[in-house]
Amino acid sequence: MDIMASFNQHVPDPATQRLLIGGLAGLIVFLFVIGVFTVASALVHPTRRRLGELAPAREGNRFTDRFVASVESVAAYILPKSDSERESTQRRLIYAGYRSQNALVIFYGIKSTLAIGLVLVTLLVTRWVPQLSTGQITFLLMLAAGIGIALPNFVLAQSVTRRQKELRNGFPDALDLLVVCVEAGLGLTAAIQRVADELRFSHPELASELALVNAETRAGVEREVALKNLTARTGLDDVRGLVSLLIQTLRFGTSIADTLRVYSEEFRDRRMQKAEEMAAKVGTKLIFPLVLCLFPSFFVVAIGPAVLRIVDVLSKLTSSIAK
Repeated sequence: MDIMASFNQHVPDPATQRLLIGGLAGLIVFLFVIGVFTVASALVHPTRRRLGELAPAREGNRFTDRFVASVESVAAYILPKSDSERESTQRRLIYAGYRSQNALVIFYGIKSTLAIGLVLVTLLVTRWVPQLSTGQITFLLMLAAGIGIALPNFVLAQSVTRRQKELRNGFPDALDLLVVCVEAGLGLTAAIQRVADELRFSHPELASELALVNAETRAGVEREVALKNLTARTGLDDVRGLVSLLIQTLRFGTSIADTLRVYSEEFRDRRMQKAEEMAAKVGTKLIFPLVLCLFPSFFVVAIGPAVLRIVDVLSKLTSSIAK
């Protein structure tokens, strides 16, 4: 109340008050966007990501531990009660690359913190806009809470899409290298490790997943289970098909090289068919831009002069009849 009284004393004009509050809110949103963009660029940039992997964990880990400890005290209230929803969210977090045991708690903690924070900021801003009614304030508070709840889901969905796209783009190269390594005489485990080493810089996400398969195998996990875990971590149909084929090959003792060669040829055919399908859809997708953007300008250029002449002739005819 003292701050509000001081503010009203120094800035008595209501219009100036609204202008300052609007500018402050815009500055907060701008700084928030800049912060999100900075964090995202630091995570995506390969050099910074590599330096982050080499550097020891310091303040970030301590902050994460404190945040997890604070969230776990209220985890019973913020975590979903449905087991299916928990499993679905946990699966999407794994698809996005967040395999930590505390990933689910951190995710819902961020959702709750963001929702409460946006509601408090909105409530603070609406105090400086007295012309808003109670219904409008309630709507803004509900909108802020909805944004705080929906924004982490949107970011997670984008992260899943981006990572699966990176894995899908690197899968053809990995499959070709795997065929070459197996035909050169390497075993399946050695071939997977060699492919992971070769793709470390070009496709780091896929290389880390393949290296994790070998790490699980060396730790004592059965090879079939390790391959199934690869499918569970990626969520890609292409990887699922390859894993099923390798498991059947290992189970029945058939040639891995022949199996991989056949699957590679089928995979190339599917990629070609998918490319042809996308090319065939281009004509249909171009209908809406043509109708909404190109055709109106074409009609203006083609029919516009004729319409202007007709209007001119009609105006002259009307004026002559009036005389």
